Amino acid sequence: MKLETRKIPESEPEMVEIRYHWITDEIQEIISFVKSRQGQLSAVRDGKRFEMPVVDLFYAESVDDRLFLYTASDSYEIRMKLYELEDLLKNKSFLRVSKGMIVNLMKITSVRPALNGRFSAILKNGEEIIISRKYVPSLKSVLKGGES
Repeated sequence: MKLETRKIPESEPEMVEIRYHWITDEIQEIISFVKSRQGQLSAVRDGKRFEMPVVDLFYAESVDDRLFLYTASDSYEIRMKLYELEDLLKNKSFLRVSKGMIVNLMKITSVRPALNGRFSAILKNGEEIIISRKYVPSLKSVLKGGES
């Protein structure tokens, strides 16, 4: 695959153009990355592709080497690893809360201690997620206004 970059005057809008013969996994990964930087993720549900605004994402969970995105009422699959998604969303109020999950902090309504040093968070859609004890210090730091 050939890659070209070109510096343009500030008066011109920045643009990414992708030329392809077929949408391969590699091309789809590049498209997903660019869209995520613009605040959207490309995800699949029932065999159909959807563009999902990052602000609608409640959490992402890795299950059996597949990554699922959850909104208020739907779930989608995305072709990405959890650590890749976490890296893309690191400046968008998302936090790792367990080995297999990152959560949108803006979708949490309450947090309370649970058993064995873990915490429980209630999301705006009423769903409860568990924050494992390894990630509780990061959560506390963020809640106190610090960096994760």
